[in-house]
Amino acid sequence: MEKKNVIVVGAGFAGLTAARELQIAGIDYHIVEARDRIGGRAWTDDRLGRPLEIGATWVHWHQPHVWSEITRYGQDIIASPVVDTAYWYAGGELKSGTEAEMDAKLARPMEKIFENSREFFPEPHKPLLVLDEKFGASQELKDAFLAADQAGVLDALEDGDFTQEEKDLCNAYWSAGYIGYPEQGSSLMAKQWAALCDHRLSLVDEQTLRYKLVNGMRGIYGNIAKDLTGEIRLNTVVTAIEHGEDSATVTYADGTSETADAVIVTVPVGALGNITFTPGLPEGAQKTVEQKWNSTGFKAWIKIKGHHNIFGYAPQPAVVSVLRSEYFEDDDTTICVAFGSDHEKIDLESIEDAQKVVDQWRPDLEVVGVTGHDWVADEYSGQAWATLRRGQFTEGWHHFRTSTSSLHFAGADWASGWRGVVVDGAIETGISTAREVINKLRG
Repeated sequence: MEKKNVIVVGAGFAGLTAARELQIAGIDYHIVEARDRIGGRAWTDDRLGRPLEIGATWVHWHQPHVWSEITRYGQDIIASPVVDTAYWYAGGELKSGTEAEMDAKLARPMEKIFENSREFFPEPHKPLLVLDEKFGASQELKDAFLAADQAGVLDALEDGDFTQEEKDLCNAYWSAGYIGYPEQGSSLMAKQWAALCDHRLSLVDEQTLRYKLVNGMRGIYGNIAKDLTGEIRLNTVVTAIEHGEDSATVTYADGTSETADAVIVTVPVGALGNITFTPGLPEGAQKTVEQKWNSTGFKAWIKIKGHHNIFGYAPQPAVVSVLRSEYFEDDDTTICVAFGSDHEKIDLESIEDAQKVVDQWRPDLEVVGVTGHDWVADEYSGQAWATLRRGQFTEGWHHFRTSTSSLHFAGADWASGWRGVVVDGAIETGISTAREVINKLRG
C-alpha cells in the first residue's frame, strides 16, 4: 500500500503536535512555516537582558494537554510574584491596597459575570453541548445560552447595584483577558473560562496569570521539534490551497506547489485571509475570517528602575489595562508585564510610551526599557490570542472543526477547551485533528 503524506502548515504548538501524531502513526509529513522560527504565537526570546515570553506565557496543572507536555519533557514551573501593592481606579480616582483586597473587590461582580457557567458548560471541553439535541437541554436553557452569546462580557453589570469601582475593575480585567474591547466580547467566553476553572475566580487567575515555565515555552516547543524526524521548512509562505476529497495542492509565495493526501492548516483566523482556498471555505468559516476575532490588543514587557512589586488595573480608555511585576533583576530593575486592548495605541519599542503607561499608577518610577511584538500587525498571525466577539461563540470557531475534504484545521482558535490566553487548546487540536486525518487516511 502506498504510504500517505500530509503537509502541515505552521510550526506552532498545534502544527508540531499534529506532526508528532502523524509520525507516531507512520504517516509521512513535513511542516511549512512562514516565519524564520518555530513556536508561532509562543515565542521565548532574549529581551531586556533575560529570556521573556513574547507570546503565550502561563501554564497550569489543570490544563491537561500542556501539563502532559511539561511532564513529557521534564520542565519546571515557577510562580509569578504575589504583589506588595495593588493600584486601581474607581470612577477616575486612584486607589491602592493589597492584591488580596483588590481581588476581594472583584469577587461580587465576577460572580455575576460567571453566572450560569455550571448550567451552560456541564462539560467544559464540550462548549456547545447544551445546544446538542442528544443532550436534552430545555428550550429555556438553549435560549439563555444563545442570548448570552449576543451579550457583552460587561453587560451583566448594568443591572443591579454594582458600584463604579466594581465596574472599572472588571473593565480593566476583561480588557486584558479579551485582549480587546470587552464590550464587544461574547460573555460566553468568560463563562467557559470559569467552567474550566471549577467556577472559581481564584483558579481563573491561577490558570491565566500565575505559573510560568522556568525554561520558557521554548522548553516545550523546542523539545517537540527535536522529536520530529520530518522536515520543518522555515521561511515558506503558503498563498493558496486547492483541496479535494483525496488530495490537496499547496502553492507557495515563490510560485512552486506540491500535492499531498491531506493538509493540516494551523494558521490563525487573523491571517487566514492571506490564503486562497479552492473551493472556498464554507459560509460560516469564511464569515469568521472576514470578521476576525475580538483580538485587537497587545502584550508588552516594561523595565523600570529599582525593585517594585506592584499590580495596576485601569479601565478603558487606558492604553494598558493590567500591569504586574514579574521579574526582579540583579541590576536593580524590575520587569513588568502589561496588557492593553488596542495595539495601535502604543509603540512597543518606545520608552516614552511605556513611561506614560507606568505614570498612570506610579509617576515616580522610571522606565528604562520596553519590548514586545505586535501580533495584530504581524501578517502571519493578525491577532494575539483568540477571543470571541458577540455571536462568535455559537457561530464561529466550530465551523473549522469538521472537514468534508482533504483540508483540515488545527490551532488554539478552534479548541474545545482553552481557546485563548494559554497554549493548551493548540495542543488539544493538534492531537485531535491529526487523529482525524490518520483515521481518514487509514480508511
